[in-house]
Amino acid sequence: MIAVLATTGLVGAILGALIALCIHLASVALILPRFRKTTGSPPGHPAVTILRPVCGLDPGLGQTLASTFAGLTAGDEVVFCLASPSDPAIAVIRAVMASHGTIPSRLLIGDDRISGNPKLNNLAKGWAAARHGWVAMIDSNLLLPPDYIATLFAHWTPGTGLVTSPPAGTEPAGLWAAVEAGFLNTYQDRWQLLSDQLGHGFAQGKVLMWQKSLLNGVGGLAALGHDLAEDVAATKVVRAAGLKVRVVSQPFAQPLGQRTAAEVWQRQVRWARVRRAGFPLLYAAEIFSAAALPFATLAGLAVGGVVPVGAALGYPVLWYGAEFVLARRAGWPSRLGDVAAWLVRDALIPAVWLVAFASRGFVWRGTDMHQDDRRPHPAE
Repeated sequence: MIAVLATTGLVGAILGALIALCIHLASVALILPRFRKTTGSPPGHPAVTILRPVCGLDPGLGQTLASTFAGLTAGDEVVFCLASPSDPAIAVIRAVMASHGTIPSRLLIGDDRISGNPKLNNLAKGWAAARHGWVAMIDSNLLLPPDYIATLFAHWTPGTGLVTSPPAGTEPAGLWAAVEAGFLNTYQDRWQLLSDQLGHGFAQGKVLMWQKSLLNGVGGLAALGHDLAEDVAATKVVRAAGLKVRVVSQPFAQPLGQRTAAEVWQRQVRWARVRRAGFPLLYAAEIFSAAALPFATLAGLAVGGVVPVGAALGYPVLWYGAEFVLARRAGWPSRLGDVAAWLVRDALIPAVWLVAFASRGFVWRGTDMHQDDRRPHPAE
């Protein structure tokens, strides 16, 4: 009986590793067609308000904010939102606005405590002041492509309630920035693009474009404070309305610059806690989505002589080879050092998962955020 159980366990372990590899390869194959080169953009778009919340001097802030004006017309508007009148980004914003004077733009300063989410509190004044029915909320650290407006509207197909884009990590400087790019690109972006490919798109707070009437109908911007992050709440709002979240085919770039190990760890744990709080069943399965478990399983079986060493060594070649093909097709960082960073990422994923699974809430930009705190925070 013990021998039978042991044999069954070994077969199960091998099958589990093979299934994980097949799912991984299939996920890459299914989203590769999204990165075909497009030929032109549809002419014209409805008048739109672009809201960009800003807090501090992100790397390349002048460049990322200037990209806001690409593809806009005099019928659109840009609203920059700052919480503090002493924020050093004010000078950068004013300079960007002055150099794009043909497009209406405003800078609004103030902090409206509508929720426990500091980004929503910063955006509240911009949402209330938006002149147009179409609103796109876009984080300040995204470098938008020249055709981003046409891209967002092109994805607004029948049944859509929100168009979103996850960030693609670009221009990493150093190992830990490359690790962060690995988390963003061939891991998180891959799964988010796949979910959209299968008809179950999730919002990503970096870009949220929708019609103002939908959100106002459920309580306005404050409704997005009902979860730890606005993207989780936005997904729930759209699905409750019987509509779909659509994800752009090619995620917009986020220049990363330098990152430290502590910054990468804290950011990944924070995002993991957001996913755990917002979609607990999906989060429970996340531990099986990365390479660490199947790699460890096959390595142990190879050491024990159960599987050939060549098979154990070929497994990561196939795994990371697929990621490499995806990164090359998408134009994401894919040098030898980036592949090494993916190994570091996969070694970290189980630890991040366990820490996020065992704890709740996090501190973000000095604010202590918890899932059960849905009321506006009092002014300090």
